[in-house]
Amino acid sequence: MGKPLPMQLRQWVVDFVAEGHTYRAAAAQFRVSIKFVNVTAILKRSTGSLEPKPQGNGGGHGKLAGVVDWIAWRIKERRNLTLDELLIELRDGPGVEAHRVSVWRLRSLDLTHKKRLARHRAEAA
Repeated sequence: MGKPLPMQLRQWVVDFVAEGHTYRAAAAQFRVSIKFVNVTAILKRSTGSLEPKPQGNGGGHGKLAGVVDWIAWRIKERRNLTLDELLIELRDGPGVEAHRVSVWRLRSLDLTHKKRLARHRAEAA
């Protein structure tokens, strides 16, 4: 006999627990973790289904999704804006608290590590 399909396994676990067995006994019977039994039972109880919940946030729904255009505009306006300065402006402007890494992940906005000092900009011009 091959490995059971995940949906079959979930159903067997839920049925076994419904028969009055403990989570620990179900975990031993089906060679899964107690956490799997717990999560499966909670999923069935809360949704009525054994379909797994979608993983991740679906992309583009994070707290920065609504301010990406604003961030791009600020970077275009002030090319030498540091990440820390941008975080302060995000908090004071649109009112979004974000972690440095969250903003840094917006690589498409052409953020750079190094900024040119004011005197170097003047010499170059």
